[in-house]
Amino acid sequence: QVQLVESGGGLVQAGGSLRLSCAASGRTFSTNAMGWFRQAPGKEREFVLAIRWSGGEAYYADSDSVKGRFTISRDNAKNTVYLQMNSLKPEDTAVYYCAAASSPIGNLRDRHTYDYWGQGTQVTVSS
Repeated sequence: QVQLVESGGGLVQAGGSLRLSCAASGRTFSTNAMGWFRQAPGKEREFVLAIRWSGGEAYYADSDSVKGRFTISRDNAKNTVYLQMNSLKPEDTAVYYCAAASSPIGNLRDRHTYDYWGQGTQVTVSS
């Protein structure tokens, strides 16, 4: 089993920044990649970014919703993944979830690829 704990959410004004962290524990060696998703009220869970532990290859959402504003990074020694969010907009308001995928293949933009999920952290961007 792998446990994921997100932190760093909160309330921020539009244009501000936040950095979310996701600390993994347990059988982390069994995971291949980590991803961030978000879910706004009344909407489906949406892929944001993902990264592979080995090599650090990053995967971005096909849409332009976060491109140029959000970046993902990882610290293998700490088993922690970060989501840096800049130039935040009210439409970024959502619960942000991190997730871990065990398979070295599979579409990291698809939430069904992931085996483990954190509890989520709320991000609220005021206008």
